[in-house]
Amino acid sequence: MIERALGAHVSSRLGLGKAVVLLGARQVGKTTLLTSLLGGSSDVLWLNADEARVRSLFAEVTPARFGPYLAGYTTVVIDEAQRIQDIGVKLKILQDAFGPRVQFIATGSSSFDLANKVNEPLTGRKWELSLFPLSAKEMIAHHGLFTEEGFLDSRIVFGWYPEVVSRPELAADLLAELAESTLYKDIFALASIRRPGAFETLVRALAYQVGSQVNLTELASVSGLDRKTVASYVTLLEQAFIVFRVGSYARNLRNELSASSKIYFYDVGLRNALIGDFSPPDHRGDIGHLFENFVVAEMMKSHADKGTSSPCWFWRTTSHQEVDVVRPTPDGLNAYEIKWNPAARVRIPPAFRQGYPDATVVTINRDNVLSILAALT
Repeated sequence: MIERALGAHVSSRLGLGKAVVLLGARQVGKTTLLTSLLGGSSDVLWLNADEARVRSLFAEVTPARFGPYLAGYTTVVIDEAQRIQDIGVKLKILQDAFGPRVQFIATGSSSFDLANKVNEPLTGRKWELSLFPLSAKEMIAHHGLFTEEGFLDSRIVFGWYPEVVSRPELAADLLAELAESTLYKDIFALASIRRPGAFETLVRALAYQVGSQVNLTELASVSGLDRKTVASYVTLLEQAFIVFRVGSYARNLRNELSASSKIYFYDVGLRNALIGDFSPPDHRGDIGHLFENFVVAEMMKSHADKGTSSPCWFWRTTSHQEVDVVRPTPDGLNAYEIKWNPAARVRIPPAFRQGYPDATVVTINRDNVLSILAALT
């Protein structure tokens, strides 16, 4: 079994008198992680809210009604909790009544639904963590750096979903099913999508534009949606763990962009499934943007696995001078230029050198990417 880095952070929050909310897309391994942490103990009650019987149980939640169901259990896991109406209020009732002796854990694959129903009622009563597809650091710890380097081309094309990694011969089919069920069926079931065709066009447009600055007006033109609807759908995709934004880094130096963002996919394999392209890296016209997405997503996961948000930005001026990634660290500012080809010419803009003379500049390419990712702190 591949050890998940987030496991230690989940364990550290158990038994502290608060509910644990574990968010993440379907099939990233939330239930597997909790099973490995909690084992087959007889004092753990597992409730799967995909089942109608479980949803019926939560139709009315009072301490008196739930007391008999919780007798003898020290931990209660509610899988796919977003399927339960008003789960936040109901979990608050249970936490207040039984929290001192029962550890409640709620998982959700749709943060846009679970967050709306959990965050406010459980203020001060929960720990919230996010689990993503497998990371380079986790796989290097599992296989070793040398072995994992041999899989690099495959990882860039097919990504890191656990089942995709464990069944590479079915990778394309598994990703196609994920794109269909996780992206469209789940979102359509839980959100009001009035024009599904236009939504799908928007998602594909985002997939083709990874690593580019977000232009809502252009996306609206491509998808046939209005700008406001595009903005709401992009937020929906973020909350559904499909994409994430990276903002621009600025310290108010002249000509720095300070209110711009780029969009990347959490998993490059899912992104490739959306555009129907599983070509190997050396036969792709988009390898530069794809490799950038791969690296930035790994940096984001590296921080999320430690239970923190990702302090990643890009840097750009109004005259289009750009640095791919900027990451502040306790030791100073790190700047990264990302080039698939080790022979590609790398040039850091003079304006960045002048504005941030103490920044450490690192070039990431296919030859050193995994060793750099493995060493991220």
